[in-house]
Amino acid sequence: MSFGFWTLPRVLRERSTQERSCRWSRAQLLAHQTRSLAALRRTALAHSPFYREFHRGLERAPIEALPILTKQLLMERFDDLVTDRQVKLHDAEAYLSGGASGLYLDRYVVLATSGSTGRRGVFLFSGDEWIRAIASITRPINWAGRKSRRPPRAALIAAAAPWHYSARVGAALANRVAPALRLDAATPIPELVKALNDWQPQALATYPSVLRQLTAEQIAGRLRIPLENVATSAEVLTEDVRAAVRRAWSIGVQDTYGATEYAPIATECLQGRKHLLEDGALIEIVDERGRPVPNGERGARLLLTVFRRTTQPLIRYEMSDLVRMSSEPCPCGRPFRVIVAIEGREEDILLFRGTDGQPVSVHPNRFHNLLERVPLAAWQIEQTATGLIVRLVGADGSAPMIENELRLLLRQLNIDPPPIEIRQIPQLTRGASGKAPLIIARRLIQSP
Repeated sequence: MSFGFWTLPRVLRERSTQERSCRWSRAQLLAHQTRSLAALRRTALAHSPFYREFHRGLERAPIEALPILTKQLLMERFDDLVTDRQVKLHDAEAYLSGGASGLYLDRYVVLATSGSTGRRGVFLFSGDEWIRAIASITRPINWAGRKSRRPPRAALIAAAAPWHYSARVGAALANRVAPALRLDAATPIPELVKALNDWQPQALATYPSVLRQLTAEQIAGRLRIPLENVATSAEVLTEDVRAAVRRAWSIGVQDTYGATEYAPIATECLQGRKHLLEDGALIEIVDERGRPVPNGERGARLLLTVFRRTTQPLIRYEMSDLVRMSSEPCPCGRPFRVIVAIEGREEDILLFRGTDGQPVSVHPNRFHNLLERVPLAAWQIEQTATGLIVRLVGADGSAPMIENELRLLLRQLNIDPPPIEIRQIPQLTRGASGKAPLIIARRLIQSP
């Protein structure tokens, strides 16, 4: 198996096939899910020793009765979970450490997560699974409503690590028909500005934290690119970044929500609604005990059951994302459910010791609401063992006010403010995946 000249035609053909589901009725979608789930469970039970044990006695049980698969358990039982007995985690890790060039065992693409939630995950794709994955991740292009058939001159700013999803997809789609500039998100902003000015892209895809700084450069006149389409993913897209894009280019942002395990999980239509891509996976929004939450209420986690991923079946795979669903159908007519909000991950919630000695949870939205009122190029809050580190880019003298507002916020929540260190820096430090999370929650703070 190899990927080369025929990759793009195969991807385009597969994307067209996937997009037919947008014209299904809800009943047709549910029937498709039932058939796909049954096929996946049959394969997992037949070829995965792990699932034969994990689902023993539940072979005919409804999906809601099946146990939840955590990333920790996935990695601990990796060799037994996969359906190819030649695949070994040790060998896959060695392949990744060696630069992830070519194909593992001459037939698998191997990707890894950055481990931002505590443990790195390793994920395999066969040739057909990889083509389907690339096709799926390009589906938002169809949803953007672009009228021209000619591919736009594009730029992608994301991770450069060869084990990362965005880097591998970008390399797979590279071609002379639709050339794209690929840049590392960790590149200093002045260098990004120069490269973008030289390339003059019409379309840009990047992380919200990078986009925030680029809009400031465009508004200031240092960046001069005629964008027609902007897409974001991998981080929380805040309203202030959307507003900044409108000021800079008079266009909206198409946000996509996804993960290495399944991408995209959801993407925005022209109505501005974010739809779950339910034709490729069963997606459950549940509470702490794994029970479905009503529409409008925030779930504690999201469970993924990915259809047609039989090399490494993911059945009720847990993600700690905090998601709220809508009960209203979208005017665009697609049969997929709509997300009201993605409010980060459970790991983003900061814990403090309250004035009464009890733990107090502070949702990241509290900090978003405060800091998005301030004209900053970028910000980040990190919780340490003793206090908070607040990193600001482009604060322009507002640092003392921000510190005072943070202390006031914590007091209103019955928390004695811990030490707060304000650091004004030229650019946020990015992790191995190129992302710069707005909130880094470490551990419970013991207030003095």
